Amino acid sequence: MTRALLPVAAGLAPWAMPVAAQAPDPACFPTAGGALEICRGGEAEGVFFAPRACESAANVQIVRTAGRAGRLRVVYQAEAPAGGRRGDACPARRATSPLDGGSVRTGAMPEQLATLMPPTQARLWEMARAVRPEGRRRGRGRSPEAAEAAPEGIAARHPMVVAGRDWSGDDYTYVFLLTTVPTPSGNRHALMQARTADFERFDIRGRAADGPAWVPFTPEGGRRRSRRGGDAPAPSAVLDETGAPIVGNCPGEGFDRHDLVGSISVLDRVYHYFYTDVLPADCAAPPAQRRLGLYLRTSPDLTADRPWSSARLVAEPLPGQALVRVAKAKGMDRWAVAYSCNRPANTMDGPVADLCVQYTGDLSIGSLAGLTWYSEPVAIMRSPAYLGLRSGGDGGGRFGRAQHAWMTDRYGNLDTPASYSAKAGFLTWLDRLAPGYEERGASSVFGRPVYWGTWSVRSVEAR
Repeated sequence: MTRALLPVAAGLAPWAMPVAAQAPDPACFPTAGGALEICRGGEAEGVFFAPRACESAANVQIVRTAGRAGRLRVVYQAEAPAGGRRGDACPARRATSPLDGGSVRTGAMPEQLATLMPPTQARLWEMARAVRPEGRRRGRGRSPEAAEAAPEGIAARHPMVVAGRDWSGDDYTYVFLLTTVPTPSGNRHALMQARTADFERFDIRGRAADGPAWVPFTPEGGRRRSRRGGDAPAPSAVLDETGAPIVGNCPGEGFDRHDLVGSISVLDRVYHYFYTDVLPADCAAPPAQRRLGLYLRTSPDLTADRPWSSARLVAEPLPGQALVRVAKAKGMDRWAVAYSCNRPANTMDGPVADLCVQYTGDLSIGSLAGLTWYSEPVAIMRSPAYLGLRSGGDGGGRFGRAQHAWMTDRYGNLDTPASYSAKAGFLTWLDRLAPGYEERGASSVFGRPVYWGTWSVRSVEAR
């Protein structure tokens, strides 16, 4: 049974109130080295978005921007706009290719409606038109690499939103997203960058002879044209401090790859990009056996020619299907981590999918490495730090907790809607197993609902 909270102690936020020293509650689990406690159950949950059969939503972020008070922005990965659609026709769709770029959609809503998807519009997308890269003409001596086709476009998967250096006069918000780049050894993710001043018009980062070039993205067929007329420089991968493009360590295929997927959080005016990627030692292993590492890159200025530092390995190994979000905790000098996991108990159909949340003892990067992410064997992804989410599922005890995201302030740090100000966090996730508008299939994202939920954390006196 969950214990009643005591009155607010001096210096503690209401979501981190102390509890009387007593035997551990089996419905709760300790975190932050035992200094904090998260209790399962009793949290608010609901349906955030029930898309039509031709629509999809994943990685749904809610961002409190610096604009109009009481307005929140929703940014998420959606279906690519369907050409030639007339009226309200909405035929069922299904993703069939890992090169399907999808789109980034955005919308604004009043804070009191934070639990409902607002009206949105597609802002960035990929045409998925294959073009042959420049190289030798067909004939003797032509390399096999030059014969491969490459997609033209920005793609628009796994958006990560963060404000620019507004303390130095930068009024832009930046959206980092992933494109799929064909290489001779297979498809790799590459990090792309866009910027916006109003979440309606976006520029895409490309490269000119003298450095980065921002090119307006126009809605007419997803084309990009320069302000001077004619075709603009093609979008290019963001570079690190060594001048190398930021791409995934290993080639891969499919839709559930989490290389370069993560979150960006600003701490002491430094951008922290936490993401997962396949461990280089596992590149030759079958995809199902590959393990991930949690990596970190930092940046003092997102507009620089080479904005990101070299990758730093923070924690390993993590299961190949793990999706990890890291941000500064709400009201505390700690990192909060939300990640894919399974509950310790099984059903007749196997492990029960859930989402796990943990806090670190402080804001050091080493504190993330010290977390016990999963119980052994790690590949099964079981953890006692699960939230006990209840919404969704197929009615038979199976749940899909995919592509989760959360609400942040404009700097990527945890925040909650005003109606849930006492909560420590506000999560969204896609359930591919919940009933949708088309024939049931675990691989489909179209027509599948997105849910929201909260969690609370409180401090624990020495036992």
